[in-house]
Amino acid sequence: MWTVEEHLADVLGKIRPLEPIELQLPDAQGCVLVEDVTVPAALPPFDNSSMDGYAVRTADVEGATEEFPAVLTVVGDIAAGSGGAAVTVGPGEAARIMTGAPLPAGAEAVVPVEWTDGGAGGGRAVAMDAHSKVPERSGGEVRVHRPVAARAHVRARGSDALTGELALAAGTVLGPAQIGLLAAIGRATVLVRPRPRVVVMSTGSELVQPGEELAPGRIHDSNSFVLSACARDAGAIAYRVGAVDDDAEVLRATLEDQLIRADAVVTSGGVSVGAYDVVKETLSGLAGEEGSVSFRRLAMQPGKPQGFGRIGPDRVPLFALPGNPVSCYVSFELFVRPALRALMGLEPVDRTTVRAVCTDAVASSPQGRRQFLRARYEPGTGTVSLVGGAGSHLVKALAQADALVVVPEETTSVAAGTEVDVVLLG
Repeated sequence: MWTVEEHLADVLGKIRPLEPIELQLPDAQGCVLVEDVTVPAALPPFDNSSMDGYAVRTADVEGATEEFPAVLTVVGDIAAGSGGAAVTVGPGEAARIMTGAPLPAGAEAVVPVEWTDGGAGGGRAVAMDAHSKVPERSGGEVRVHRPVAARAHVRARGSDALTGELALAAGTVLGPAQIGLLAAIGRATVLVRPRPRVVVMSTGSELVQPGEELAPGRIHDSNSFVLSACARDAGAIAYRVGAVDDDAEVLRATLEDQLIRADAVVTSGGVSVGAYDVVKETLSGLAGEEGSVSFRRLAMQPGKPQGFGRIGPDRVPLFALPGNPVSCYVSFELFVRPALRALMGLEPVDRTTVRAVCTDAVASSPQGRRQFLRARYEPGTGTVSLVGGAGSHLVKALAQADALVVVPEETTSVAAGTEVDVVLLG
């Protein structure tokens, strides 16, 4: 039997990162940057107001109070998006300014509108009147009730990023914040490794789609939904194919149809030693341009039977996972997830392994096999408790788990209170 490490090494040794492509920003989310991106121009590109208020000279509002306000002449409005060049603030003057608008010449700071009467001639204002309703407020006078320090409420040019600075390093996964930064510095496209396209299919004549009535001897297909969700969680684009019957010709034709849109294929079921294990039957005989798939037994539980190879003229990686739901899920986490990350150009293994005290005993674990048991991890106490039994069909227990307890190959039992390795799934 192969060890877990040997099988993973064989898989990763045959995976090559996808070729970079230039994508528009909305399409680049979740992709991995393959180039350093520098800031082409200062961000923000000009001094601008961080408040709605009045641009003033600090000397003109020094010592201002509500009882003795500074009375300034309003010389115009500066809205966000305007150049601001037409307005200059001189002694005893102020310009009404909006958030994001450029600081006008002569102004040294911004007084928030709440520190003024808003030009209405009354008490403290809580907001500016709409220009469309009271256009005269862009002139007249404003009473300022508090002094302000130089550069107060001003976003300085380049305070976010300076020209030539590194904005994002190669290898960055582009999430919402990174997409926003690229847009802010003016990048419309970016060079990335694309998210891998993963075709997922379950096999088995007993499978029925959720929502359909079960006939005797039939069960609902859950594996294709689990694996599709796992692929998306790993950063891939998942294409779920309906369950394929136990028919070698149908399986072969389905695979041929799906390869055109696949960077990887994941199947579940049909890899053991049964008379109707058509995945093994269909793929074991591939040769030449069809590629090749190897089937092997691994020293692990669950997930002993595994298949892996590359098929089709483009040598698309194919993972043939066992059909029991827990075996299928654990196999994805250990082998498929790292491979998908490698396709994206990322470090393959990203799940964290910690040490924790297992509150439950493991009565028996098979000699010579590494066992993975579903569990819930409590970071506050540093403990982990088992969920459900060892059966590889227990989907409910799998849904309650957020970790896997690892029992080494040479360990045949674990006493309660023993410190164990725990793979965190979140």
